Amino acid sequence: MITVGIVGGAGYIGGELLRLLLGHPEVEVVAATSTRLADRRVDLTHPNLRGLTDLVYSAPDRLPDCDALFFTSSGTSDPAARAAESARGKVVFDLSPDLRLTDQRVYRRHYGEHPAPELLGTAVRGLPELDRDALTRADLVGVPGCMATASILALAPLTEAGLVGPEVYVDGRVGSSGSGASAGEMNLHAERSGVLRLFAPAGHRHEAEIAQATGASPRMSATGVDAVRGVQVVIRATTAPDVTEREIRAAYRARYKDEPFVRVVAQKRGNYRLPEPKILLGSNFCDVGFALEAGTRNLTLVGALDNLVKGGAGNAVQSLNIRMGWDERTGLGFPGLHPI
Repeated sequence: MITVGIVGGAGYIGGELLRLLLGHPEVEVVAATSTRLADRRVDLTHPNLRGLTDLVYSAPDRLPDCDALFFTSSGTSDPAARAAESARGKVVFDLSPDLRLTDQRVYRRHYGEHPAPELLGTAVRGLPELDRDALTRADLVGVPGCMATASILALAPLTEAGLVGPEVYVDGRVGSSGSGASAGEMNLHAERSGVLRLFAPAGHRHEAEIAQATGASPRMSATGVDAVRGVQVVIRATTAPDVTEREIRAAYRARYKDEPFVRVVAQKRGNYRLPEPKILLGSNFCDVGFALEAGTRNLTLVGALDNLVKGGAGNAVQSLNIRMGWDERTGLGFPGLHPI
């Protein structure tokens, strides 16, 4: 059994990490930090954990040494403190944007100046479907964003096989939890309920992650939808000449036939004929699917997941399992609910 700590445990991603890791048979959670809530019980902010733990939040400066450490938020505001915290973990999983990109110029365009640019490119990406071999040896892991994960998993089999052109258009939709637990006035219920808010009409920062992972040239917008959890991305692409629906389906099946958490969903009938985040809530699955317009090269790809699980905490735990040599499904068996 290994010891783990969570830096920034009071937010939604911190709560998901706690939920998954408290039930993990190979893990002991020894600390979750919060500056504001130090010495208060974690089930104050995560009431679903009542009766499962007596853990209280630690101040960041009381973080113990751990076998694995999870960061849930950016350390760019205080890089010195972040470095001291990172040194307390033998293996570090960073769920913030800090380590997702490899090029300093690209990072600057989307996030501003990086306080420690020498770290860019040093982390292994925490996306098991693309990075499994590297994760077995990684001591520093950067977990990708939620809409980036759904987009990459929907695109990768086709870009790898040369079945689509590089220009793609990504329409991302995400529930309110994607804004985090400390989101401001625009995410109050009175302002968010019933709204389809196009909060990033062009140039969403996840374009850079998608391009880096797939070689595509994405243009991306993002909309906040009237849901708490869930991500769905709808991607418009153009196939290479003479590509058939059978070839597309075969590429997906070949790429994901041995993947425990990616399912190909592209059916002709039924209520859930294409990926739908509602039935994935709480699970670590990402469903991917497609529809090819008859007689054309116009292709629509769809990816769906729970933004807090496969889009965040679940991906991190799956990466931990791989790094430690455990079955990567350990602690991640919940299949989602239907109806819900």
